[in-house]
Amino acid sequence: MNQIEIQLKNCFGIGKFDQKFDFGQLKSNSILIYAPNGTMKTSFAKTLDLIAKNDTKSMPCDKVYGNRITSHIIKVDGNTISDKSILVVNAEDNSYDSSNKISSFIASQDLKKKYDDIYSELEKQKSEYIKKLKLVSQSSDCEAEFVNTYSQTPKDTFLELLLKVSKSLVSKPETHKFRYNDIFDKKGNVKKFLEKNQKLLTEYVSKYDELLTKSKFFKSSENSFGTYQANELFKSTEDNSFFDAGHKFTLSDNVEIKSAEELKLLLQNEITAIVNDEKLKKSFDQVDKSIGANVELRSFKSAIEKDNLLLIELEKYEDFRKKIWLNYISSLTTETQELVKFYESKKADLEKIINDAKKEFAIWEEIIKTFNERFYVPFEIKLVNQEDVVLKEETANLEFDYKDQNETPVRKDKNSLLLILSKGEQRAFYILQLLFDIESRIQLNQPTLLVLDDIADSFDYKNKYAIIEYLKELHNNSIFRLLILTHNFDFYRTVASRLSLNRKASFMATKNGNREIQLSIGQYQKDVFIYFKQHISNPKIFISIVPFLRNIIEYREDSSCANYSLLTSCLHIKTDTSSITCDHIFKLAQNNFQSTANQNISFKAKAIKELIYETANSIENENPINEILLENKITLSIAIRLKAEEYMLAKIPNSATLVITSNQTSELLKHFKLNYNDKEIISTLERVNLITPENIHVNAFMYEPLIDISVFHLVDLYKKIKTLN
Repeated sequence: MNQIEIQLKNCFGIGKFDQKFDFGQLKSNSILIYAPNGTMKTSFAKTLDLIAKNDTKSMPCDKVYGNRITSHIIKVDGNTISDKSILVVNAEDNSYDSSNKISSFIASQDLKKKYDDIYSELEKQKSEYIKKLKLVSQSSDCEAEFVNTYSQTPKDTFLELLLKVSKSLVSKPETHKFRYNDIFDKKGNVKKFLEKNQKLLTEYVSKYDELLTKSKFFKSSENSFGTYQANELFKSTEDNSFFDAGHKFTLSDNVEIKSAEELKLLLQNEITAIVNDEKLKKSFDQVDKSIGANVELRSFKSAIEKDNLLLIELEKYEDFRKKIWLNYISSLTTETQELVKFYESKKADLEKIINDAKKEFAIWEEIIKTFNERFYVPFEIKLVNQEDVVLKEETANLEFDYKDQNETPVRKDKNSLLLILSKGEQRAFYILQLLFDIESRIQLNQPTLLVLDDIADSFDYKNKYAIIEYLKELHNNSIFRLLILTHNFDFYRTVASRLSLNRKASFMATKNGNREIQLSIGQYQKDVFIYFKQHISNPKIFISIVPFLRNIIEYREDSSCANYSLLTSCLHIKTDTSSITCDHIFKLAQNNFQSTANQNISFKAKAIKELIYETANSIENENPINEILLENKITLSIAIRLKAEEYMLAKIPNSATLVITSNQTSELLKHFKLNYNDKEIISTLERVNLITPENIHVNAFMYEPLIDISVFHLVDLYKKIKTLN
């Protein structure tokens, strides 16, 4: 990856971007781009992210003007880049936090995608099967009910249990008139009732066994032949083929059964005789009465009233539950076998993926150790269940110990943790996924264009420096080419410094009226005022150094001294503003800045206000205008404010008598509004008041508003303020 060419057209907010990054020539693995808000950063990262995901249903486009033709070409050393060779990281992105019923174990993205692709297919097939199973069972949650019935360990899943049960399907499943939850209710009320009334149930079963003993047809013994066995016998012969073949049954009293109809009639008579037995009915009535006292058992009461002999089955409640599910599953034999066959065809692949994932545990532990040591967050990550990564719909392998100072840690899952973290802490959490992705690519030796979209935004300084140190490690790894995008000027300067980037490896982005993105060689990586002091003979820089010089004097002396007042008069319209010459300011600069001692200026005799207006006019007429230069923006800001104050002072009645000690522009605007109500003029003056203070009160911490603001906005405002009369 020595040369990377990126050509974008109409990709979200980007009208055109055409750039070749020659990492080989720069002898750098990283490119740093400072892009003010609204320039290109988010659109650029989103475009490359969609290219990396290679989803034909969602590709870069112009979201507003759909008729614009979009194109995106990315080449590496002359060849189209592979989507696998792009990784876009945005600390705002929480897409790894899946809410779908797919794997949530933390693995490298390649493994996770393979796992999810297979499991998605299984989930689709399973969902269709469960719809049919629900119709058969009428259970409110047949998947969970089935798993709870057969599960013996936490590793037992629906598909795995279905595989086991499928080996015992019955050819002619029984059908029952009751709904599953009438007998096996979710709250367990039926089971509790049966356990509480075990004596009544035992009495009923005992009387039933006694009747079997007396029956000529049924038999009660170690191997009973009761109503269930008789029904099974009838089902196996009800098509009459057994009897048509010349066979017959001879009962214990020598009565012969020669047809299915005779067997059915005999069976009905025998069961009716048992059910209508007075003693058994009396015993049933006792059970029924006890059930009737519990309103939560109405459905259960109705079910056993329709089939009294259900109580016989219910003596072994859990065995009966399994028997019921076996019948349900058996009634869907074809569908069951198809799903099981599909599952078995995918199982080996899933197990291989899981085994591969287990190999990464050592890497994961090292990554987590790195994260815990470097990032300052109120939680510590724990990797759990290392040997129990199983085929489940939800598998949590990361847990988090949240801890307030001097308090016992509280274990939290990912979702509950994210609810209590600050924005910066959440972003630090998502950085963890970056660490996994990066390490995976290192292990696979996968050359990667790594696009980092404001990765440290909202971080506090401790975590910001932690991520910068990690970027430095990536910068020194030859398999990565980094495109670091940021709108944070402090981050831009710090990255450039820590990664020792030369100026040609850092850029500043601008966007023209046609939405074309231009990258200029990065500036202001070091203190801009050192450069200003060395080039004070340049009128733009001479003007721009005034607010800085005023700050220095304020720090050295105080804001009440004469020199501070003199410089203030250069930035606001005061009684002495028009009389201040450039020579006054130059001498003051020489007294404070040793580096200006041997310099000279050609405009000493000129009034400072006149120089400011002349220079602002020349910037206005520059074509093309340099969009980055700070001195352009500072000069324009000062000129705008002076023009605005001149206009307001001329319009406000008795303005000479006004006493204003601070915030002069704001105070003048208040007085102006009391006397004039022209909305357009007031709107222009309010823009002046909003924009210019941050651009004029210059110090080392205020570079960003100066650089972020568009010079074209300032030029437009300057033109407008000059038209006021």
